[in-house]
Amino acid sequence: MNTTTVDAVGGIGSGGASATLHRKIGWAGAFWVASGVPALVLFSIGSIAATVGKPSWAVWIISIGFGFLQSFSYAEIAGLFPHKSGGASVYGAVAWVRYSKMLAPLSVWCNWLAWSPVLAIGSGLAAGYILSILFAPDAAINTWQITLLDLSGVKAGLALRINATFVLGAAVLLAAFAIQHRGILQAARMQMVLGIAALAPLMLIGLWPLVSGDVPAANLVPLYPIARDAGGAVVDGAWDMAGLTLIAGGLFMAAWSTYGFETAVCYTREFRNPRSDTFKAILYSGLLCIFVFTVVPLAFQGSLGLGQLVSPAVLDAAGNVVTPAVYDGILSPDIYSGMGVAQAMAHMLGGGALIEHVLMAMLVLALVLSIMTSMAGSSRTLYQASVDGWLPKYLSNVNGNGAPTAAMWTDLGFNLLLLLMSDYVFVLAISNVCYILFNFLNLNAAWIHRIDRPHWPRPYKAPAWLIAVGTVLAFVNLGLMGMGADIWGAGTLATGLVAAALILPVFFYRHYIVDKGQFPAAMQEDMHLGNEAGVGTRAGILPWLALAGGAAVIAVAHAVAVV
Repeated sequence: MNTTTVDAVGGIGSGGASATLHRKIGWAGAFWVASGVPALVLFSIGSIAATVGKPSWAVWIISIGFGFLQSFSYAEIAGLFPHKSGGASVYGAVAWVRYSKMLAPLSVWCNWLAWSPVLAIGSGLAAGYILSILFAPDAAINTWQITLLDLSGVKAGLALRINATFVLGAAVLLAAFAIQHRGILQAARMQMVLGIAALAPLMLIGLWPLVSGDVPAANLVPLYPIARDAGGAVVDGAWDMAGLTLIAGGLFMAAWSTYGFETAVCYTREFRNPRSDTFKAILYSGLLCIFVFTVVPLAFQGSLGLGQLVSPAVLDAAGNVVTPAVYDGILSPDIYSGMGVAQAMAHMLGGGALIEHVLMAMLVLALVLSIMTSMAGSSRTLYQASVDGWLPKYLSNVNGNGAPTAAMWTDLGFNLLLLLMSDYVFVLAISNVCYILFNFLNLNAAWIHRIDRPHWPRPYKAPAWLIAVGTVLAFVNLGLMGMGADIWGAGTLATGLVAAALILPVFFYRHYIVDKGQFPAAMQEDMHLGNEAGVGTRAGILPWLALAGGAAVIAVAHAVAVV
């Protein structure tokens, strides 16, 4: 029986006194805080369409279907811990900590590494959209750049640089920080306003081409993966291993957006009535995402079309590419990078330059909405991880408004570094490796909790078949990652796994050096690390078999991939 009170967990206030997150929102507030998730379609809709080809719209529909089925597992485990913040990774960590100290912080860390880069990628895209509204592409403000560090050894063309996008993106981040600093209630109110203003154009963009009939069937079917002939012209590919690898890569990348509404359970510690609000928050957030992630990709691809070769690649005498091939439609470079997505969407509705600029401005608001969603969720993951003894103590500092400001400043600093990077798609792909690892651990946490804590109160108890489906999808997602991650750049999978492993020295320092091998008292009570009745390790060897099976799935999928 879970006897922990809902107000058990606190942090340290800015004045050194005990402080805690405030219970100020209901499920509707969490819905609006999570409403930035649909805007994540702007981050990768172009890159997925340009990489997969005509089946890309189907990839989005399949992916949001996966995400919705998985969400019921997250809703159940969140209800077990109404006194904790930080989202599914924290609730999942409780399941794994009895089996290994190292697995629990891996869950939390991977969740943060997945969500935090939304700040950098979203602010970079927003800055690019603003610059495209105000200035011509060849204007000096759009072309100047100072290269700080060449990272081409990691990925070709990757560098740390300062340009107008960085400067304006940093300003966007600071504005979002100022709003979040006032606490979750004020953030939720602001996001409700932003959500209404920002989601309207996404829904309009998704519905108008479909309603008007301006979607030629040839742009959507036949459903063959993209391929190119010897001259570089676009042709229909085949459902061979190369084609399946592309689809796996598309599903892998889409998951970063379509599964993201699970952030609605990050605010359980701030719900006025967590036992009823948790399930409602994730259910209604999921329904909104099903609509957006279905109609927007359909309309986007249906209107633009796949595109064709405009100018072939230029090769040197040795056969090396000097100038890459140029395509139009969804294969154009600015669609792949994301910088041309807003402009393309505005064109889909017709109208003049004024209408285009208004719509692009509204899409900037959509990106700001996603930034605020990420900042709220990722900072609370850092906060709770600090309170529980996974991450450095300073991250548990909370201001008088109940905002985890130390975690927010850490988020901000990390993302200013990411904002310097020249390739956001590569950052997104690495981030998603971490997200899929988090997803695997937490979907399996649902059945571990069922076995280890069968009699704990569950405000929402998912049907057993949905828990089983979530478990199967955990392995499916690993397979998609193993097969498809490296189509986004050689070494993406390996780099993502290394990034995930960085938690090990951080946790070792906090747990064994600072805390002398003991978890904080609150964490031991909340996570029931003692020998309380009703809690045990009844799952036995099963969690370890799941881990071994997951590793095998990644290895086999990676081996058979054709990149």
